[in-house]
Amino acid sequence: MSDNSDVPIQWRPSASHDALIKRARLLAQVRDFFALRRVLEVDVPVLGARTVSDPHLDSVYTELPQRYLQTSPEYFMKRLLATGCGPIYSLAKAFRAGDRGHRHNPEFTLLEWYRPGWDENQLMEELADLLVSVACVSHETAQRVSYRDIFLATVNLDPHQASLAALAELAGDVAQRDMSDESRATCLDVIFSFEIEARLPPGVVFVQDYPACMSALAQLGVDACGVTVARRFEVFLDRSELANGYFELLDADEQRRRFQSDNQQRRAMGKPEMLADEKLLAALEAGLPSCAGVALGIDRLLMHLMGAEHIAEVIAFAD
Repeated sequence: MSDNSDVPIQWRPSASHDALIKRARLLAQVRDFFALRRVLEVDVPVLGARTVSDPHLDSVYTELPQRYLQTSPEYFMKRLLATGCGPIYSLAKAFRAGDRGHRHNPEFTLLEWYRPGWDENQLMEELADLLVSVACVSHETAQRVSYRDIFLATVNLDPHQASLAALAELAGDVAQRDMSDESRATCLDVIFSFEIEARLPPGVVFVQDYPACMSALAQLGVDACGVTVARRFEVFLDRSELANGYFELLDADEQRRRFQSDNQQRRAMGKPEMLADEKLLAALEAGLPSCAGVALGIDRLLMHLMGAEHIAEVIAFAD
């Protein structure tokens, strides 16, 4: 066995003392924002017997007890909403396996909130208010664009009407690998991530009306062109993805179908299937109120506020 006694142990925090002060200030500002608006902070488990089925998210599994570290508090929060608890938010840790990079850490801080009786447009307005409050941006500089318009302007393809073959060809070109066997949603995600995100306008940009195949947990609607779209939005701050929101799906039967569809994709990708969260489905059957919800990455927001290049600079102890 080799002797590592001479190897220095890296015990110091990855974030500076100044970063920790700014982090504490940001968390206090967020809590003040919601306290003034009478939105209740809730503390839900980070360990759960079930987890998300999204093919593009990998959960951390623990054997003692046999649970998953949650990728977000969404399922627990929706169970609270079904009891009539009113508007709620969570400001806590979330976990995603394999997420490493200058903007990713397996453990991160997520702000997630839900507004019963609101739609996605009202929630986008409140999110803009939050960013004005904590990030020194202005309402006047925030922009809203449709997923279709940004696609047409950047790659000259209509994401709703283009053939899967055309999308797979473009996705393969930008990712430099064969995408011919990938799903429509995967091809769109690759094109957006590699070709469009870096060319978004600076500042706050809300991208809305996603293709129906990317609906995740959002309801479907019809846009101004008569095309079925997902009532979903994402928010980018200086070309960095910051938040993801939905006009939430309420139909338990449709949710079960989406769980099944996710597992079909997981099988095709060689990933393990995830059992449906029956307690979430029961809450939907009992009656989830019409609501909109959004999740925002606190670490990424703090990176922007500090001008940090790596997420380790804003987390006390990065992985």
